[in-house]
Amino acid sequence: MAGGWKLPENSINGTALSAANVANAHGADASYYNPAAMAFNEDGASFEAALTLIHLSGIEYSNPALSLSDETKVENIPVPSFHYVGPAMGNFRFGLSMVTPGGLSKRWKGFGKTSSEEFSLETMEINPTIVFKINDQFSMGGGVRAIYSKGVVKSDDQGPIFAASGGTLSPARDMEGDSWDFGYNLALHFKATDNLKLSATYRSKIGLTEEGTVTLSPSSLGLTPGLPTINTSASVSIPIPAAFSLAAAFDISDQTTVELVLERTYWSAYKDLDFNYPVNVFPYTSVFDDPAVKNWKDTNTLRIGVTHQMDSRWTVMGGFAYDKTPEPEYYVGFELPDSDAKIFSLGARYQYSDNLNIGAAFLYDKKDKLEIASSNSTLFTSATFEDAAAYLLTIGVNYTF
Repeated sequence: MAGGWKLPENSINGTALSAANVANAHGADASYYNPAAMAFNEDGASFEAALTLIHLSGIEYSNPALSLSDETKVENIPVPSFHYVGPAMGNFRFGLSMVTPGGLSKRWKGFGKTSSEEFSLETMEINPTIVFKINDQFSMGGGVRAIYSKGVVKSDDQGPIFAASGGTLSPARDMEGDSWDFGYNLALHFKATDNLKLSATYRSKIGLTEEGTVTLSPSSLGLTPGLPTINTSASVSIPIPAAFSLAAAFDISDQTTVELVLERTYWSAYKDLDFNYPVNVFPYTSVFDDPAVKNWKDTNTLRIGVTHQMDSRWTVMGGFAYDKTPEPEYYVGFELPDSDAKIFSLGARYQYSDNLNIGAAFLYDKKDKLEIASSNSTLFTSATFEDAAAYLLTIGVNYTF
């Protein structure tokens, strides 16, 4: 996982290069990472089909001041991807990508269930693209982004933590929703010299407008049996943030290319987590209806990727990225206790035949230990979140015809 719930690794090369795959994108996945670069693909059409297996380690939480500790469940998530670039049609070329641009799954075992017994977000993006080749050096492209998303939010208090109306509330929440939402992406590609390629890409913000149903009820602990059970419709909006990238790829030899990417992600679009209901949900108003302030910050990510063609059959790749968290310490929540990350990746492709190559890649995303030394907006005084990490394994095939 990148900072927040963004997932930029959506192809073999994307995983192998820590998503430093923009200015040097030249296969079927150029349709997603840099549609302007499709203009300079080899003749003919190509497609790539891949599967990424994501393993999220358990996050350890401890709060000595309140004698609390907890741990998230381990998550194993399969994520498929598909990319296609068609043959040139004059100065135009068309592409299509089906990817997962973001996602999240956190399930706490104990005290964290108070707010995040489960907090899951699944997405699928369909991204048709087009490029216009202006000349032998310059091209511009773009596309339409259609995202289907599905969210699950469950909460179940594990103790009396909220007092209202002269009593103690220990409520539970069970919500599911989904939505279709739309945006766009743009790209420019410039072959400055035979050895240097420059690119700029932009993806618009897409607000995921989850709509579904919710049940609000007393805690499963039975601490407040007199509370009513409310079944109603509900909605919540969560952004897939806009992102702008500048990339440069330089051929230091006929066999080796180095790419640098500076990516700006506009996480400031995530101002609060606000669940909306068409009815009055008293006595749960203060617990589940009032907006939870987030005030996330825009972030910069630096990505470095190296591609080396060993011989006519084998190509090896490696990458590194430093990813800043967008989450202010004061607003850290159990649904996503995020921190800065260092990302390392390796991968290889094997040219099995003239038309078919096979690839595999591995990525390790290590989150820094998050120590909250002072009070924040919840109960995290002197709290620590640690041992968060993600492991990605991508395998796939690429075929040209």
